[in-house]
Amino acid sequence: MALLEIRKLTIGFRHEDGGKYSVVKNVNLELNRGEVLGIVGESGSGKSLTALSIVGLLPYPKAYHGKESSIKFSGVELLDNRSLNEIRGQKIGFVFQEPMSSLNPLHKIGDQIAENLLVHQKMSKKASLSEAINLLKLTGIKDAEHKINAYPHELSGGQRQRVVIAMAVANRPDILILDEPTTALDVTIAAQILELLKKLKRQMNMSFIFISHDLNIIRRICDRVAVMRNGKIIEQGKVEDIFEHPENSYTKSLIYSSNLLKKNNNIKSGFVLTARGLKVKFPLKKSFWGRVTEYFYAVDGVSFKLKKGKTLGVVGESGSGKTTLAHTLMQLVDFDGKIAIEGKDIRQMTRLELAKKVQIVFQDPFNSLNPRMTAGEIIGEGLKIHHKNMASDEQKNIVGRLLKEVGLKDDAFDKYPHEFSGGQRQRIAIARALAVEPDILILDEPTTALDVTIAAQIIKLLQKIQRERELSYLFISHDMRAVRALADDIAVMKDGKIVEMNNAQQLFKKPQHSYTKYLIEASADKKSSHQATKRVG
Repeated sequence: MALLEIRKLTIGFRHEDGGKYSVVKNVNLELNRGEVLGIVGESGSGKSLTALSIVGLLPYPKAYHGKESSIKFSGVELLDNRSLNEIRGQKIGFVFQEPMSSLNPLHKIGDQIAENLLVHQKMSKKASLSEAINLLKLTGIKDAEHKINAYPHELSGGQRQRVVIAMAVANRPDILILDEPTTALDVTIAAQILELLKKLKRQMNMSFIFISHDLNIIRRICDRVAVMRNGKIIEQGKVEDIFEHPENSYTKSLIYSSNLLKKNNNIKSGFVLTARGLKVKFPLKKSFWGRVTEYFYAVDGVSFKLKKGKTLGVVGESGSGKTTLAHTLMQLVDFDGKIAIEGKDIRQMTRLELAKKVQIVFQDPFNSLNPRMTAGEIIGEGLKIHHKNMASDEQKNIVGRLLKEVGLKDDAFDKYPHEFSGGQRQRIAIARALAVEPDILILDEPTTALDVTIAAQIIKLLQKIQRERELSYLFISHDMRAVRALADDIAVMKDGKIVEMNNAQQLFKKPQHSYTKYLIEASADKKSSHQATKRVG
């Protein structure tokens, strides 16, 4: 008998007017002991709703299940089961995507881990805190004796995710459900979390349900995989069978999207931007009299050149200085050194002159778009600033052409940001940047917040735009696969410095610096990694 059996699971929601609509339809899944089951699909496919229904965390009574729906854990029905509170957290643990949403910012992490032990195992306060220290050590947090007194905001993203995992495994559950546990993390930190999960699975003999839109991660850690789309399971089977011989066209598109290839352009010209000796420092310590005695160098002696019509990828973990470097090029922070665009020092340019030359596309399109403006107004704003005498009809025609160029329909003109999907909002952000016809586009993690298929579409769009407009890109990312698909040259940043810079093909083929090798290995989709995971399991 399977450890977990899901049969004919239907999840729907009730409207306030009494109407109903289904979002998950007739899902059938099994999880065996010691197994890792992956569930993949795009946002809105029903992955998380399926997982939340296992532990009864849907917004009942607004949410409901079909009459034939069944979820059984060790033969015990979980739907409408009064003992679910005893099973949830004790027999079945849950790790969410964003650890800060799972942690109480007002309580120390030691107390939060201990709470699980107090409730489910009736431990004393002293014994539960002692076990909390052991759990932190088990999850790889150093100096655990002191870290139990830390608050969530005092920890890094990777440390917070380790704390959430420690909370989830505190009662040695039989099943651990992981909902996108690495999406918000750097590729190297994500790799560490995966290794931690493998170790915990082996030591505690747990079964995993691993939810993700990242097929690379699914292949590295899962035994079987189920592909969801529009609330249905469209294909499932052993990981190697699904990846090597997918049958469904949607599954094929997911796999294809995760293996983007670089499309070379034949533009041959000089450099559009040069940077020499860039340094950006922030005050770290001050004396009693308020004088700065120590600085933190976010960018420390960086030099590079960007070719016209080409892409320079800048890679590194969070805190390496990538985004600060982008802000430097936009003159948003004070810096030492020199930056020249087509031979002219940017310090000699006005804000408007620089904005005409350089535009930026941010990671999160929702936060970078004004929610009170329509897409047409957002894209046309730059035209009004830089071409004040342009007739409104001409502005509207240009915006219409830009919408078409980025793959959006004419009716998008009068819609607001909340009416678009994440990928569509990013297309609007790109169109806004293109409106003033810049020479350089800074792309700051433009695909990180998107599903794998949508990210692939955005990368293809950027490739197309670059060929047609001969634009130069500075592509900032920690996703080595995305960089490989877009970059001609790559600069690897660590602790504010460029530790290696080379042609993209050469850098991936023969990386010289140990940190570069580490980044590439952490993001690699290797069958050996998948097999190693299975041996651990």
